[in-house]
Amino acid sequence: MRLATVSIDSHAVCVALLANGSRLDVSRAIKMLMPDTALDVSTMQLIIEGGQTALEALSAVVAAGEAGELKDLLVPEDAPLLSPIPTPRKNVFCVGRNYAEHIAEGERAQKEKIGITEHPVFFTKPPTSIVAPDADILLFPSVSQSIDYEVELAVVIGKRGRNITKADAFNHVFGYSILNDITARDIQRRHGGQYFKGKGLDGSCPIGPYIVTADAISDPQALSIGLTVNGEQRQNGMTSDMIFDIPTLIASLSEGLTLEPGDIIATGTPSGVGYAMEPPQFLKNGDVVVCEVSEIGTLRNTVRAV
Repeated sequence: MRLATVSIDSHAVCVALLANGSRLDVSRAIKMLMPDTALDVSTMQLIIEGGQTALEALSAVVAAGEAGELKDLLVPEDAPLLSPIPTPRKNVFCVGRNYAEHIAEGERAQKEKIGITEHPVFFTKPPTSIVAPDADILLFPSVSQSIDYEVELAVVIGKRGRNITKADAFNHVFGYSILNDITARDIQRRHGGQYFKGKGLDGSCPIGPYIVTADAISDPQALSIGLTVNGEQRQNGMTSDMIFDIPTLIASLSEGLTLEPGDIIATGTPSGVGYAMEPPQFLKNGDVVVCEVSEIGTLRNTVRAV
């Protein structure tokens, strides 16, 4: 299933995408088809927390929608998309240096040896950084002159766990989305090379447009992943090129740290980032950035100086 959150009269409404592109209000649909259920799917967070029970209920209403039984519960086509989880409960977990070619281009650009780490490199982006599909990536010219992009596959956790084994990791995944890890390179360098400040600015974490449930992805480690700026291809890779695969990331991150339903893990970016180009190509006001991951879709945002 493809699940999204849209804005209707300034309220967040969860929808399922039908095969013809229409969007079904899943909360109203479940109330109509299952009037005696106590299941609450009014937000994406509640859907994720609902686990298999929620997924089975959603499958039933989607099947009814595909059969044309719920036409009165379709939301307007022009209802704008929000991020799938508009305000995550926690910071977004992110992974640095997870594609070898991205590490290599960084070494060339910085003229220093970076190398592959023995364990994954983690950092976070705050909920205030979240940006909806088609919304603005913010530039703060007085703060940074070196805003860069990084397309990433995002993993959405569905089942609570700590010290999760690699063998059990995929059982904790609810689904997948697309994330753009917008980065202020100059701020990142200025603060000792640590990631948080340079990657945590407002408007620096576009996510969406959908969460595709895990059962609808053929193989999350065999997806094409790419990014364009104003139609120019900048990044073009495969998730199979990750140094640390998804089970390794989940197992490592969950060591002594509880992962909860709705947690988001960005899994790293392939080569082609702006700061490593010759000369460097940073984002500027008006640029249109499009991220694409196969089997999920495209995430489009425009850069706006404030």
